Amino acid sequence: MKHLSRFLVASLLVLGFSTANAQDQNNPWAVSIGVNAVDIYPTGGDLENVQGDIFSEFFNASDHWNILPSVSRLSVGRYIGSGFVFNVAGSVNKIDVLGETEEGDAVNADDLSYYAVDGGINYSFKEAIGSKWFDPYLGLGGGYTWVDEIGVGHVNGSFGLNFWMTENLALNLQTTYKHVLEDYETGAYPPTHFQHAAGITFAFGGKDTDGDGVYDKDDECPEVPGLAEFNGCPDTDGDGITDAKDDCPDVAGTAEFNGCPDTDGDGIADPKDECPTVAGLANLNGCPDADGDGITDAKDDCPNEAGPAANNGCPYQDKDGDGVLDKDDNCPDVAGTVANNGCPEVTEEVQKKLNEYAAQVLFDSGKSSIKAQSDKVLSDIIAILNEYPSAKFTVEGHTDSAGSEASNQKLSDARANSVKTYLTGKGVDQFRLSAIGYGESRPIASNKTRDGRAQNRRVEINLVK
Repeated sequence: MKHLSRFLVASLLVLGFSTANAQDQNNPWAVSIGVNAVDIYPTGGDLENVQGDIFSEFFNASDHWNILPSVSRLSVGRYIGSGFVFNVAGSVNKIDVLGETEEGDAVNADDLSYYAVDGGINYSFKEAIGSKWFDPYLGLGGGYTWVDEIGVGHVNGSFGLNFWMTENLALNLQTTYKHVLEDYETGAYPPTHFQHAAGITFAFGGKDTDGDGVYDKDDECPEVPGLAEFNGCPDTDGDGITDAKDDCPDVAGTAEFNGCPDTDGDGIADPKDECPTVAGLANLNGCPDADGDGITDAKDDCPNEAGPAANNGCPYQDKDGDGVLDKDDNCPDVAGTVANNGCPEVTEEVQKKLNEYAAQVLFDSGKSSIKAQSDKVLSDIIAILNEYPSAKFTVEGHTDSAGSEASNQKLSDARANSVKTYLTGKGVDQFRLSAIGYGESRPIASNKTRDGRAQNRRVEINLVK
């Protein structure tokens, strides 16, 4: 009795610091070892004047229990489903106390040997009461018991408690009523009796394919090692999101982004962020736009100045300061007017000056070849033309009325083209110049005087409007 008390106290202390599971599909096998006590007294009186009424002094261990102070009971159980366990047990004991007389005197025996083999089905109420550690059960079965080589069969009814301290370890307490199937005769053993048991149960045998400590029945990822807190599924990056639900299983992230990180903290997960290390804008796929012009800094030639995409993010310039942006300015390097698309306009004064210079261009007599002394005035003409790079001009040739009209027309054409050729040869755009001869048809003075005829032999350079 002393050993049993110590055993129970130690087990209850362990229980107080533990939570557990139970024998179930995860741990279908269980082995229990412990001690047993045989009580013949409270069974209803098979032995006349020795036994009391059923359950009489049921807990009077000091007077009625027969206990072998060592490991004396071994049982093996197999979970068969839906809370049912098939169990087989063997036990040994010594019978010293049979009961007591009506006067209260103990009735002893002379160290009778006791051997029992029992089997049956137990039903656990653990699931029904929703507990993980408190596991009451009822059992039905039968067995065979020998007392000093005299054996008898019996039917059993059991009530027990398992206190699961861990998933695989429990404290077991059980009492079994063993009702002998034969009519008892005085001196024949054993009579109907109670057998109590206390011990430690070890559950084992669960299938754990991936070896992660979570049995396949409860493992949502039975073929991949994982963690118990995720029902056996892995979390490779340790971010608290299982790999199966993690869009970035190898890099720690947050639940907000399905397990992906947001390195720059701009609210866009790295896999969708084209600039994952620099905070940016959602509408630019996580890239920054310092000047707010809608063009990411990486693609913006002027990241700190707002500008249109057509100009690579840079503002349009007005280099000549004439109020016409370079993109619209036909003369971006020369100040002009808005009305003339940024180009300077040829005034009447400029036109007059051109023709003053043009009138000084000299030709060999009767020919279209230009005299060398005309180079200076032609250079002045070129300088004026270059000031108006978008303006177009017509070089006009004129003659006096001397000679035939046909020859004068031909000569005026030749001289106009000769001046045009000279000017384009000096860099004036040929598409800005045209040449035409008017012969003697447009005199500006009388052809009856020498001076008048001299004025009529001329070249004019006029603006094409």
